[in-house]
Amino acid sequence: MTTVRDILYKVSLVSTLGDMERKVEAIAFDSREVKQGTLFVAVRGTQVDGHAYIKAAIDNGAMVVVCEDLPKHTQLGITYVAVKDSAEALGIIASNYYGNPSEKLKLVGVTGTNGKTTVATLLFDLYRKLGYSTGLLSTVSNRIDNKVIPASHTTPDAISLNATLADMVEKGCDYCFMEASSHAIDQRRIAGLLFKGAIFTNISHDHLDYHKTFDAYIKAKKRLFDDMPSPGFALSNVDDKRGRIMLQNTKASKNTYALKSAAEFRAKLVANTLQGLEMEIEGRNVWFKLIGDFNAYNLLAVYATAVLLGEDQDEVLKQLSLMEGAPGRFEQIISKADVTAIVDYAHTPDALKNVLETINQLRTGNEQVITVVGCGGNRDKAKRPLMASVACKLSDKVVLTSDNPRDEDPIEIIKDMQAGVSPADYKKTVVLADREEAIKTACLLASKKDIILVAGKGHESYQEIKGVKHPFDDKEVLGRMLNLLAN
Repeated sequence: MTTVRDILYKVSLVSTLGDMERKVEAIAFDSREVKQGTLFVAVRGTQVDGHAYIKAAIDNGAMVVVCEDLPKHTQLGITYVAVKDSAEALGIIASNYYGNPSEKLKLVGVTGTNGKTTVATLLFDLYRKLGYSTGLLSTVSNRIDNKVIPASHTTPDAISLNATLADMVEKGCDYCFMEASSHAIDQRRIAGLLFKGAIFTNISHDHLDYHKTFDAYIKAKKRLFDDMPSPGFALSNVDDKRGRIMLQNTKASKNTYALKSAAEFRAKLVANTLQGLEMEIEGRNVWFKLIGDFNAYNLLAVYATAVLLGEDQDEVLKQLSLMEGAPGRFEQIISKADVTAIVDYAHTPDALKNVLETINQLRTGNEQVITVVGCGGNRDKAKRPLMASVACKLSDKVVLTSDNPRDEDPIEIIKDMQAGVSPADYKKTVVLADREEAIKTACLLASKKDIILVAGKGHESYQEIKGVKHPFDDKEVLGRMLNLLAN
């Protein structure tokens, strides 16, 4: 148990009212989770303002309230703390409450539009193979060595995040590799954390429903590097035209990687096939099981990170050459139908373009490329026509379907996508709102040697419709349909 004064260490205070030596027994930012002795932080969220629930939190037993605006009528016996930024304060408070766990292991954050999950997962797997106890915080799952903790967000809320990091410390983890989403950075969920390193993969059109402008999206990513301390390292992909921007204001040591530009860590792509890729890295030629140009960047980022963390170069390359990719990232489905089937999480125009360009590079003859793709509901509408346009441009046949429609009508989402289909591409496009029927149709359209890409959901094992998550796994459906055709 700790006191209010202890838990507010490093928080930017405006004023305080009440007993600062009061013991804090729990922390919460949701009034429904408050119990007796809780410190409640009123955070202004995207949907609700926690200041509206201060009274409810007190009624539920909160003895300390942290907020930006003090209530007009304060209650006797309650400690009130006014801060400049409640979201920022929550992150620092959570870190203090759990004993600042990020300072007790080496924490590395990965940000960017595409590649975050693969880079974080490869680092996690690499460091396990190198003999370290390791943690992972990613879109797919949170892990403490072999223990899997299902993930509901790319980056958890500040309290859950610090609780998990504290658990990692208790279990003896030496490292933790985590995805840092633009939402989490902007909402200050990572405030109070000490990063040993930060990695920038790339940036392209995504999440403008939240950030509103591309510039705001870039600034959100950049803040991870701006907040880095001097003992740490910042690693950026400078083949991306915004890669050097990320490093402009960081206090951390500046490091770059690239396949095409001058950089501290540079590699050359020697061979690229559906079986894997060969790269020349610092004079060493290495064969990897991962596929595609985008994975060449991911592998180089992982290699550079491990070297910056002090690992032996040859051992790192040896272990990386044995690894598979992250679940649902260019994952091939084995079937008896003699059709190459790929499931990928690509849900941005740039990610879809990367995957389809890779597939087209790897075609050896007259194979058709058949793409099944949709867009999520309640998300960035501007990218919908772009997704369809990319799919049509780089595929022989396209099936437009539902992704996670959430609260929207799938047909209306598909109509938004169809705006990106040129008249010349109408004939190659099929519309089927039912995702299972869409995948089945793609399989029926395929002949031997053809390539089917099912994009958008990747590792997800559900489809979210009207607030309900229905079991649905692209890999399972695709494998089942292909096996039926083979029999």
